Amino acid sequence: MRAADVLKMPLYAAELATGAKSFCDNPLIGSRRLNEAGLHVKRIRLAEQMADARRRRLAHLVSEEDRVAYQRDGFIATRDLISAEELAGLRREVETTRFDAWDMRQGNAVTRFIPLPPKVLKGLPYLKSVVWSNAIQNGLRYVASTNGDPLMYLHIVMTDPAENRKADPQTAFHSDTFHQTAKCWFFLYDIDDAEGPFTYIAGSHRLTKERLDWERQQSLTASTDKNRLHARGSFRLAAHELDKLNYPQPTRFSVPANTLVVADTHGFHARAASERASVRVGLYGSLRRNPFLPWTGLDVFNLPGLKGRQAQIHMMQKNLDVRLKGRTSHKYAGKILATEPSRF
Repeated sequence: MRAADVLKMPLYAAELATGAKSFCDNPLIGSRRLNEAGLHVKRIRLAEQMADARRRRLAHLVSEEDRVAYQRDGFIATRDLISAEELAGLRREVETTRFDAWDMRQGNAVTRFIPLPPKVLKGLPYLKSVVWSNAIQNGLRYVASTNGDPLMYLHIVMTDPAENRKADPQTAFHSDTFHQTAKCWFFLYDIDDAEGPFTYIAGSHRLTKERLDWERQQSLTASTDKNRLHARGSFRLAAHELDKLNYPQPTRFSVPANTLVVADTHGFHARAASERASVRVGLYGSLRRNPFLPWTGLDVFNLPGLKGRQAQIHMMQKNLDVRLKGRTSHKYAGKILATEPSRF
């Protein structure tokens, strides 16, 4: 162990009580000896118990039908979320407005993130109405088991399988982290099955015996895994392991426009490989908090002046990374139309 790690040991120990997940960056989380003794398994079991307790107190946020769907599948899918007139107005706003945008390239896919703080939404009534709809806001809060303010983006995925680049890492089935967390996608246009739809393994959000055994095995070697994302705690699931974990065939969300999906991304999910060049346009939300907190509220981002600005703050941090480190995963693309081709 490096001398620097010894000095940081109190910090590493404190991170065990948070959502810290990286096996390669925290020698306690990644310790084979501690994980053989059950550290990782105990963290994920406790996180699930805490999430279930919080979610029971947030049951009023969604319908009984949605609660049953989440418990069974790990996701809530809603079609025809808004009226045809509202969808047309929303598309018109998105297609004609120039936004500040950030692009992230992963293999042959570029994901564009457009933050939607109050200042941006002020002049876009249809977009504002959907962003602040109960279906999105309450769905994220219920699935994430926390009454926090989510990150919200206009979200464009541009994929071209003809590009001679390495594979998009999002096409591998993975779990975002060791605890329950929520993401949502609201699709503005039809999603064709050949264009890389969102894919989810129903029921994989729960800790079955098979899943716990698999998690324990991963925890023993994750710190040195060649896949950097796996080593950082976003475990990858090989296709041949689906049967081993007794999982059903994945659900592919080749869905019509005006469909909302809110999913627990502790469950295994992926962006299916696209068979042709495509552009997916939608709204994207994400909500993740410390999994070991007993309360559902007390979120600093719900305070006046911060509410609705979390995504903007996140991108400001990315700009700071460029100035301080000379690099970042998200590059500022300028003030552009949502579907303009990426320069990166």
